[in-house]
Amino acid sequence: MSEKFYATGRRKNSIAKVWLSKGSGEISINKKDINTYFPRDFWVKHATEALDVTETNKDFDINVSVLGGGLTGQSGAIRLGISRALINFDSSLKKALKKDNLTTRDSR
Repeated sequence: MSEKFYATGRRKNSIAKVWLSKGSGEISINKKDINTYFPRDFWVKHATEALDVTETNKDFDINVSVLGGGLTGQSGAIRLGISRALINFDSSLKKALKKDNLTTRDSR
């Protein structure tokens, strides 16, 4: 079994637990496909921004458990969780993620 990397992301009242493992780019949120879970492309793009910045869209399978808040808060929590999990996988990605403010919690 491949190695998994775990991280937690929070935004507003949402908490996302993110497990990252080597794979083909499949993302599931609460056992649903990301495009089914988020009805609008904005939320999908927001949640996966860290993968775009690090150019790792097709390198990992991501399993997310998220609860609390609305869809915007949840996408922000997932975004931070994915960023932190990527840093756990490879700390050299932190510079690119930090440049785009993807490593800091948005506490609004």
